[in-house]
Amino acid sequence: MKPHRAWPAALVLAAALAAAPALAIDQMKIMVPAGPGGGFDQTGRNLGAAMQAAGAVRNIQYENKGGAGGAIGLAQFVNASKGDPNALIVSGMVTVGATHLNRSPMSLANTTPVARLTAEAEAIIVPASSPIRNAKDLLAAIKANPGAVSFSGGSAGGTDHILAGLLAKEAGIDPGKVNYVPFTSGAEAVAAVLGGQVTAGISGIGEFSQHIRAGRVRALAVSGAERVAGADIPTLREQGVDIELVNWRGVFGPPGITAEQRKALIAAVEAGIANAKWKETLVKLDWSSYVLTGDAFSGFVEQESKRVGAILDSLNLGAKK
Repeated sequence: MKPHRAWPAALVLAAALAAAPALAIDQMKIMVPAGPGGGFDQTGRNLGAAMQAAGAVRNIQYENKGGAGGAIGLAQFVNASKGDPNALIVSGMVTVGATHLNRSPMSLANTTPVARLTAEAEAIIVPASSPIRNAKDLLAAIKANPGAVSFSGGSAGGTDHILAGLLAKEAGIDPGKVNYVPFTSGAEAVAAVLGGQVTAGISGIGEFSQHIRAGRVRALAVSGAERVAGADIPTLREQGVDIELVNWRGVFGPPGITAEQRKALIAAVEAGIANAKWKETLVKLDWSSYVLTGDAFSGFVEQESKRVGAILDSLNLGAKK
């Protein structure tokens, strides 16, 4: 007897159904605790589009609430969305650092971790007309006159600020004296570089990619272990600067949801990141997939809070009262 030719198609359909969430979420709210155009905003809106493309979520309402490295939006989310099974907030290493630096009463410990999504190398850029050509030039400028070298980046205490502090330390300067200008959105931080208001800009590579490719800015280095696939920019270590740092982002649910409701949120996110639309986003923004979900993610967030806090304190960047 010949095998039934419909079996392969049936198996494919069964696998697809098994991978999809059992029930689509009709209405989801995604809090982006930053202004438009930055990494949190890009993460939230691209993940939302991917979940919709996968059929895991029908409708999504986004809210941007920037300030204090995500702490303001985080406080609003925790208070307003407690127990809401269809709400997510985008957050990550930036908020871990900012809440520590500012002694915030609200932290990611007040949320329900759902999924870590991406890791992104930081990029250091200067205006295209800058005399600074590489990382060594930048360190020399910092060493010669620390106050004259200004950096734009995200909120105080975040990944961008940490990298600026590490650069100052590498140049032999007290990191607490770094001339760092924080902004609530990536778009504003980029504009400060393009307008010549600061010496250099620090942010995730995805926020700078279009400007680097257009030649509007010069990329000095990336902070990861290797060059980013879509951007042939040397790492700091390639240039003799002993620094390696990557930023991570993820999504969190509110407090007060049940284990089953958390599983439903995880299923919706997993369907989204398995979709081609999300995979295209990773390539377009030079992000690396860095997925961890559920309890494993909770454990990671707890350890990361200790690690980032220790870095900030060692750099004298966490001394605010």
